[in-house]
Amino acid sequence: MAGDKAVQRNLETAWPADLPAADERELLSAGRALLRADATGLGRARWPAVFPDTGQAVAPAFATAGFRIQAAIARRDGSPNKAVVHLVWAGTDRGGTFTDLRIADWHFTRTAKKGAATWTPLPRT
Repeated sequence: MAGDKAVQRNLETAWPADLPAADERELLSAGRALLRADATGLGRARWPAVFPDTGQAVAPAFATAGFRIQAAIARRDGSPNKAVVHLVWAGTDRGGTFTDLRIADWHFTRTAKKGAATWTPLPRT
């Protein structure tokens, strides 16, 4: 955990901020929650378009206790209405192997919901 601050600084240096602070906060919150849901299986129902119900039980790949987001940034992804959240994370898999500096990206598009703009995650392809 001691190196997490350095990883965060490196991300911020490599990709300077280009989103309004409120958008970045919203995207980071959603990106962190999506990664946690993807890795641990917890909270997937919040995003049915990203994690469709297959009718089968989901065996999480990573334990919640061993899961940690080390660093995260949100940046534009080619246009003002598209963004990507870059996350660096650590986790202990079901076999007990701990690995850090894992990388995940979540892509978002800005949509209008009830007249208000919001960021919607895109399903992985």
